Amino acid sequence: MVDLSVGTPVDPVPSVIQSALAKAADSPGYPLTAGSPALRAAIEAWVRAHCGATGSFGVLPTIGSKELVAWLPTLLGLGPGDEVVIPSICYPTYEIGALLAGCTVVRSDSLVALGPAPHVRLVWVNSPSNPTGRVLPPEHLRKIVDWARERGVVVASDECYLPLGWETSAASILSVCDDGYANVLAVHSLSKRSNMAGYRAGFVAGDPALVDELLAVRKHAGMMVPGPVQAAMVAALSDESHVAQQRERYAGRRRVLRAALSAAGFTIDHSQAGLYLWATRGEDCWATVDWFAARGILVAPGSMYGAGGQRHVRIALTAPDEQIATVPARLA
Repeated sequence: MVDLSVGTPVDPVPSVIQSALAKAADSPGYPLTAGSPALRAAIEAWVRAHCGATGSFGVLPTIGSKELVAWLPTLLGLGPGDEVVIPSICYPTYEIGALLAGCTVVRSDSLVALGPAPHVRLVWVNSPSNPTGRVLPPEHLRKIVDWARERGVVVASDECYLPLGWETSAASILSVCDDGYANVLAVHSLSKRSNMAGYRAGFVAGDPALVDELLAVRKHAGMMVPGPVQAAMVAALSDESHVAQQRERYAGRRRVLRAALSAAGFTIDHSQAGLYLWATRGEDCWATVDWFAARGILVAPGSMYGAGGQRHVRIALTAPDEQIATVPARLA
């Protein structure tokens, strides 16, 4: 079986990261929830260089990005009566996090259609999107920020796939905030860019007041990134050569898979960036899943991500090259 259903890295962790982790292994004391000074400096430098951030903003390491996505509504003090807006087709943990806090979930790709929306407290944005690979243009991101600020709503932008642009480059929401970062948070992960999913290494950057609020709660909740992992994060954020190498691996796999899918009669929608191909041949997604399974390939049904994905499947670029190479013959 060639497993293309889950976006988990399969390539080695770069040696520079492994070395930093090993050197920091003698770490008997509690790590700083706020991150070591070296890590905070590395995150800030990376955000300025790759997210277009300027001026003053807060940064905070997280135990991977999924942890923050799942607990952000709770950490912000949201609860029953509050609404969380998520994309119509999206990563399931946005919904789960809202439900854990007791919030009401609203699926919408148009904030204007929501009207006054007096109960909305948090809006999730995901560009490049998981699962569709759709990229939101900067002007659209700015409209979201303006809409939210007019209503006192927090915008959380999940940018975990930002380094993986193929047909276009994605913009960070921080790059459109030339008037400060009030009400805006950008969530990032080192899992995809640096093959560090097993390390659980992520961070959030943006509104200093919101970051301070998150830090105050996380200190008491024990949400701290282990010291050796913090050292590994510094190494990862300070080296872009391994990121370029990993991009080339994914680009090669993407070329093989895209050509094979097109030859087999599939249409690829969106998929301009990210770690997946969003494919359809106009039938129920479970029929497509069965068709792939009969050929020894596992893909994810689009319905997992919302009703709008009922006729698509998500195909990940995360399988070893030797397995990816077998896909064209299997589909033919």
